[in-house]
Amino acid sequence: MNRDLELKVTALEKILAGHGSLLVAFSGGVDSTLLLALAKKVLGDRVIAVTFASPIHSRRETDAAVQLAGLLGVAHKLIESDAISPRELVANSRDRCYHCKKTLGENLQKIADELKLGAVAHGANLDDLDDFRPGFRAAQETGMTAPLLDAGFTKADIRTLSREMGLSIWNKPALACLATRVPYDTPLTRNILDRIERAENTVLDMGFSTCRVRCHEDTARIELDPAELGRMLEAQCREKTVRSLREIGFLHIALDLEGYGQGKMNRDLNTGND
Repeated sequence: MNRDLELKVTALEKILAGHGSLLVAFSGGVDSTLLLALAKKVLGDRVIAVTFASPIHSRRETDAAVQLAGLLGVAHKLIESDAISPRELVANSRDRCYHCKKTLGENLQKIADELKLGAVAHGANLDDLDDFRPGFRAAQETGMTAPLLDAGFTKADIRTLSREMGLSIWNKPALACLATRVPYDTPLTRNILDRIERAENTVLDMGFSTCRVRCHEDTARIELDPAELGRMLEAQCREKTVRSLREIGFLHIALDLEGYGQGKMNRDLNTGND
């Protein structure tokens, strides 16, 4: 571990210790997993992980979060809901993430208060400040803390430390809820979210490491790791993908030649970009 990362780890451990006890908003992604692992190391049994599951969350990722929390030996609460809420989330406006995170933060704070925990933490890091993240403002407004950010961690730092700690998810692709696959102002429905989840599972089950299926009405735009684009174009793989996604309900299936890119649905928010 280099000296810079050592200093950040020391700072993070001091921040965690200062809370006394902690509730971690746990998605099972690389950021929240590292945060949870270090919180467990510093606070022991005074840390609990909470995962919210709803139609905007991939069941695949929810199940993985449950398994990870168990492997880390952390008490874990899974809170499931059949509803797509709040209504601002359903409308899928540009501040969708703000309203979603605000509701999440308020619910987490209630749980923390009931359990008499010192704080609620989420896995934001320095790199998150570079993208359009209205949910970050909501997290601040509801009193959620961001220990990784406060200690100066970048995404690269998180992956490096996770690998050195032997965490299996150190190179796991970035996570995002299923709503991020739908263009802003297209209302979210169970049918849309279900089609997206089934389509992504189809591709992931074929062995691809990363997949986003962006839903443009009846068109599925598939984003993959650029290194895996060639494999998708092989006849057998391409034909299976087209057949499966047509059965799911998409009329047109397109492959994004640029490959996966985080925050692509936010491009139209930047004036001057085409």
